[in-house]
Amino acid sequence: MAALIEAIHVKRKIMFEFENAPYVCLDSDITTPTARGGQTLVRLKMRNLLTGAVFEKSFKAGDKFKEPDMVLVPATYLYSDDDGSYFLDQESFETLTLRGEMLGDALDYLIDGSAVQIHKYNGNPIGLQLPIFVELHVSFTEPAVRGDTSSGSSTKLARLETGLEIRVPLFLREGEKIKVSTESREFVGRA
Repeated sequence: MAALIEAIHVKRKIMFEFENAPYVCLDSDITTPTARGGQTLVRLKMRNLLTGAVFEKSFKAGDKFKEPDMVLVPATYLYSDDDGSYFLDQESFETLTLRGEMLGDALDYLIDGSAVQIHKYNGNPIGLQLPIFVELHVSFTEPAVRGDTSSGSSTKLARLETGLEIRVPLFLREGEKIKVSTESREFVGRA
């Protein structure tokens, strides 16, 4: 039997099950009443991991939630088509399919063979977790022109091999491999 989590113990990034769906806590706020006999309330900002919907709801401090049957499995990105994106589960070697709404903007960082973590709920894939940094080749960027820094901007636009466009330093050229943050969508350094 799954362990139970009291609402008062739900903090940021903790996963729990509510109304037969997995949720992750984005923020929690505890309100303690000043009057005797008043209930302590916990207001949770939470995201449904199946639909992506975000909302706030108040619970009594003693309300209990089940821990969801969630696991992270290592996987490798294979390819995408009109039906979804396909990943190879590195533990069972089965092919897992994720639909576009499950991926969000993850395809901006995925090339063939990229290592990711797939979220599985009750044995079914529901989403993925990207690494913090990915390494991608610059497929197009304007050449740096002597004196470009006089305008105050020392960056230029670059298109990466996945189609993602980011700002990079002037010294980078086409074909170079760079490190990009998947959280901030920014250039981090050369790979």
